[in-house]
Amino acid sequence: MFTGIVEEVGEITGLRQSATSTVLGVRAKTVLGGTQLGDSIAVNGVCLTVVRLTADGFEGDVMPETMRRTNLGALRPKSRVNLERAMAADGRFGGHIVAGHVDGTGTITDLSPEGNAVWVTVAAAPNILRYIVEKGSITIDGISLTVAYVDNTCFKVSIIPHTGQETTLLTRKPGYVVNLECDIVGKYIEKLMQPAPAAEEAPSGGITVDFLAGNGFL
Repeated sequence: MFTGIVEEVGEITGLRQSATSTVLGVRAKTVLGGTQLGDSIAVNGVCLTVVRLTADGFEGDVMPETMRRTNLGALRPKSRVNLERAMAADGRFGGHIVAGHVDGTGTITDLSPEGNAVWVTVAAAPNILRYIVEKGSITIDGISLTVAYVDNTCFKVSIIPHTGQETTLLTRKPGYVVNLECDIVGKYIEKLMQPAPAAEEAPSGGITVDFLAGNGFL
């Protein structure tokens, strides 16, 4: 699990692609601290397993499903990416619950300064916008942000100077595709609100072992 608080901006060193898989190389420093093989690091909000450590970075395997759902396929050597290690059990929960499982992508359509902040507008598909609520949380390229506006075509966030300096978001231009992960709480609520499958009615003679087993209690 992650929190969406970016620890550093890394740099892509290479993508080794085959017909069935991709290995992504990342140059980093801060996130290497304490990291071992098999640990998880979010790269632009995508949870990757560290399969190789080097003196100045790491490599992670990327499956085809991840390439379809995210912007990792558009990365090139020297592309800058947001990095965050999985949260330690005794760590501070500075952002919100981030799984590192990207729901899909959106497109930046506008960046507009206002005072010390910058408004960033992101267009997204209806199946993503349905889970985005005003003053709720959204993860953009691994950054935990508060939604300040949402309608049926886009949403907006306001970026403070610190976030702008510590992440890649304000270096992007309109037309850039970003990874989006909606707040997982909303998705769980939707699932739980759906009608449950009709359970077998209890036999007239009372509860039996067969009835309990048939309804998943044993």
